[in-house]
Amino acid sequence: MADLYELMLAFDLRDEVSEAEVAELQWHLGLGPQPAELRIVTGFPLVVEVEGEAVEVEEMPEPLLSCQGEAYKVGGALCSVLLRKENAWRSGWALTGRQEIHPDDFDRIGVLLTWLADRAHDVHRGADGSVTVGWTRFYEDVRPEPLVVRDGLVVWPS
Repeated sequence: MADLYELMLAFDLRDEVSEAEVAELQWHLGLGPQPAELRIVTGFPLVVEVEGEAVEVEEMPEPLLSCQGEAYKVGGALCSVLLRKENAWRSGWALTGRQEIHPDDFDRIGVLLTWLADRAHDVHRGADGSVTVGWTRFYEDVRPEPLVVRDGLVVWPS
């Protein structure tokens, strides 16, 4: 048994995302190189054992939503797309993605999703200020559940 979830993202970002932010977001989506400085998600600690006695914590940045190709457990394909909206009735960016994620990654991915929710177009914002960024589904479940960012926190499945 695996502890994998399907994460589906589908929403629009406002036009005010800077070039540096777009470059970092493209890296997280597997669509571009790693920027020299990471500002959206800044912590990537990895504990490593040194010669069987001591442990050290190293920073090992890795893109969070970059899988492309065949899914392992959820079926179908994994992908991420970020497009500049040029002929739409609202300008900005269109983001769509489908990934397999493990609960151990919820915190780090949550930082990215919270950042995205702060820049989401108002059409995705509920009356209570929450932002629906997509859906999640445990790989054995049939129906997805809405994925919401509320009060600066991602409401992950329990």
